[in-house]
Amino acid sequence: MPGFKDILGHDSIKEHLKKAAQTGMVSHAYILNGEVGMGRKSLARAFALALLCQEDTGEGCMVCHGCKQVLSDNHPDLIFVTHEKPSSIGVDDIRKQIYDTIWIKPYSSSYKIYIVDEAEKMTVQAQNALLKTIEEPPSYAVLLLLTTSQEAFLPTILSRCIQLKLKPLRDEMVRDYLLEKGQTDKSDAEIYVAFARGNLGRAVSIANSEDFRVMNEEILKMLKNIHHMDISEILDFIRMLKEDKVDIEECLDFIQMWYRDVLLYKVTKDKKLLIFKNECNSISEISDHSSYDGLEMILDSIGKTRRRLHSNVNMELIMELMLLSMKDSGINKNFSEKGV
Repeated sequence: MPGFKDILGHDSIKEHLKKAAQTGMVSHAYILNGEVGMGRKSLARAFALALLCQEDTGEGCMVCHGCKQVLSDNHPDLIFVTHEKPSSIGVDDIRKQIYDTIWIKPYSSSYKIYIVDEAEKMTVQAQNALLKTIEEPPSYAVLLLLTTSQEAFLPTILSRCIQLKLKPLRDEMVRDYLLEKGQTDKSDAEIYVAFARGNLGRAVSIANSEDFRVMNEEILKMLKNIHHMDISEILDFIRMLKEDKVDIEECLDFIQMWYRDVLLYKVTKDKKLLIFKNECNSISEISDHSSYDGLEMILDSIGKTRRRLHSNVNMELIMELMLLSMKDSGINKNFSEKGV
């Protein structure tokens, strides 16, 4: 488990939490808001490490008894709130694990810390039960609410918490991390970074995902040949997506990035700007035979497909409409007949 110094990015949040630990000016409740994979848990654990460290360094010394207990998930004053129902955190979860125990003083430190992951899943009743604790907490209590959507919280909860929003990391920071850790080679790193959008955990996950690699290969094959595929081949591709349980949002991201490269290369002829640098020859040929209007129509079609997907329209139908639009939009007829 990392301390603050081991966490990439999020410098302002780290400084805020380190200063709080160093000065003892610790709030009773914090909200750490960010996407899955952005580091909410790492920051919460690092803050707990700093607060429960017996050396009071604001960082966590990693060697004292308190730090060793935190590192082994065995500290009596660090409580991870759990919930039986996967989709919700109920009032009984909050009452039994927080409200009924928070008035028991810390066993071996100055703080008693509760970490509530997926806090957006708290029901209204659970939030109201938590509110009673936040309004009049014991002096040693610290509540860390980790969420992907703080909009799910009651205004009364939000107003009583320090709100810390995790921001995406810079692309070069994610790229350098993947390369330094040997997660990928330079050409594939560009694809993972583009997909991750500043989310380091997501970048690491897809760099190590065999499913993502297979999806990459299958969709690239389709994209390079879509303009001369017949309807049966398009339907076979859609059937493959369904059978392999491909994440359609990720598929759309991939397709959008491909046509972003085609359009960008048509404008600039600069290979260095491409995400799919290894596919420059195919991108160049497709861009040469595509019109600007046709490429814009394809990108619009991808956007429409996303909206329809969110409206629960049949996936196979909307993908078929999009792929047929991609096949026919703004492509020189001779090119569509001969292929890439």
